[in-house]
Formats: sequence, structure tokens, C-alpha cells
Amino acid sequence: MILVIGGAGYIGSHMVKELIKSKEVVILDNLSTGHRWAIDERAVFVEGDLGSPEVLKSIFSEYSIDAVMHFAASSLVGESVTNPMKYYMNNVSSTLTLLNTMLAFNINKFIFSSTAATYGIPDVDIITEETVTNPINPYGQSKLMVEHILSDLGNATDLKYVVLRYFNAAGAIESGEIGEEHDPETHLIPIILQHLLGKRKQISIFGSDYDTEDGTCIRDYIHVTDLANAHILALEALLAGTKDTATYNLCNGLGYSVKEVVEMCEKVAGKKANVVMSERRAGDPARLVASSDKIHRELGWKTEYSLEKIISTAWKWHQTRLKIEQ
Repeated sequence: MILVIGGAGYIGSHMVKELIKSKEVVILDNLSTGHRWAIDERAVFVEGDLGSPEVLKSIFSEYSIDAVMHFAASSLVGESVTNPMKYYMNNVSSTLTLLNTMLAFNINKFIFSSTAATYGIPDVDIITEETVTNPINPYGQSKLMVEHILSDLGNATDLKYVVLRYFNAAGAIESGEIGEEHDPETHLIPIILQHLLGKRKQISIFGSDYDTEDGTCIRDYIHVTDLANAHILALEALLAGTKDTATYNLCNGLGYSVKEVVEMCEKVAGKKANVVMSERRAGDPARLVASSDKIHRELGWKTEYSLEKIISTAWKWHQTRLKIEQ
């Protein structure tokens, strides 16, 4: 069985949908940011905290866990600046509790959801796994701390792990049954689509004078199902023993500007957006685009979803969600 921690959250729930096609799954989630409606009924669900040794011991005693996937981090950059203790407690301390308990039960295969925020503001056009990590906020710092912890544990114990650094996860499962829903919502695509559904009066573009083709920031977007499939390949490599440790970027390798994303959302929805130009936000780099050549070369992973397809699946989800709410 595979333990998916945070399996009721956005990325975790999509992971479960793909994983359960071939594996038995146990979900651990405290539902602080996850949703009960996102839990796949075919999985075993345990409501509880990642940082509780008692909860973890109960799961590891009752179920035969072959590997653990960890999606349960706090992930709001702004909040991490104003409340760093929350991020170090949940993202670092609770993960230490998890790893310590895993090793006590001789569970040594681990897949960790990391982030592009570990790179900070890189001075390269295309980010690779060798690009210097220099996070500029506690969120990115907390994730990098765990990466260092994993490296040390990998050297000192028989822990085998894969670190996956996400760029901008977006979209929804094609059936439209689950998708992205955060409170507050901070991600660009759902914010635009919520506006086009009448939930927001306008959308703001922060900065139009960057050194890019149209003056707005460029980011690398990846569909959540592509993301999940990368985790499955990493899991299979760990279980087969073909990988002991690895770090991979999960990205499209293509950059899209904020204006391009707005225009694609308008095209998919068939509606025009009310766009307000605002001042730059502190710490926003002009361009964050990465290479996924390493995971393609080593595990055969490649993305399947274009930006239009990413947004189309998200639009279907948001329309479905609006009908439920009404």
C-alpha cells in the first residue's frame, strides 16, 4: 500500500486518482486545507495530523505501507513571511516526525513534494536541478531544509527518496470531478476563471514593465495530472530499486506570460476579462522557466497537456463547482 499524506488536497487528490488505478492507497489528511469531497472513496481515509506520532504509528501498524508520498505542506508564500513559525513547524518539524516514525517501522521509500521556491530568484534563463538554490521566503526555505534533511538521512540510513520540485501546477482531472480550490485563492489561472464566472469583479496584473516580450511576468505551467504521472514513475523507480535518490524539476519547459494566460482563459471561456494593471509585487522575478530534461532522460517522463488543455480542464472544473454551489 502507498500512504499519501495530504491526499485530500489539490495535488494529493489528483495523485490518488492516478495511483489507485494500480495500487492500494491510504490517505492521511487533517482537512485543514483539503476537502472531504476530494477524497477518493476507493482509498482508505484517516483523518489526522502529520505531526502526530500516535496517528502515524497507528497507520504503520495497521497497514503494510511500501512507500510514502508527502503533499501536506503549508504553501502560501505571503503567509510564510508573516507567520514563519507555522511553516517551520508544519513543513519541517512534522516532516521530521514522519521520517523518524517511518524509519522506526522500516519504511524507507519516500517521495517529497518540493517547490521551485527553493531556487529563489535565479540568474539563469532556464532553471535546471544544478541551479543554485537560494530561497527568499520561509516557505521555500522550509522545503529546502527538508531536502537537506533527506540528503543527510539518505547518507546515514537506508532511506531511499525522490525530491520533486514543482513549478506552477494547474488544471484539473478531465472528468471535472475534482479540481483546484484554495481559501484564499492565490494562483493565477483559478483567479482568472473565477472572475470570468462572475465571482470576482476584476483581475489584477502586477507589473507591466518587466524585461519580457509583453512586459508581464513569465511562468512555467504544468497540468496536475502530468505532475501525478511523474510521481508514479518516481515511485516505480524506488520500488524497483532502479533509483535510490534523485531530485527532479517538474515543469513544461515553456514560459507563458501573465497576459498570455489571461488571453487563453478568455479564449477557452469565450468571455472578456476586466483587467486592471497594478504595481509590481516585491520579489516577483521577471521569468521562471525550467528544464525537465533530467526526469525525461532518467524516467521517461514528459508532459502531455498544453496551456490551452490545462485551462480547458480547469474551466470545466470551475463550471462544475459553480453549479454545485448554486
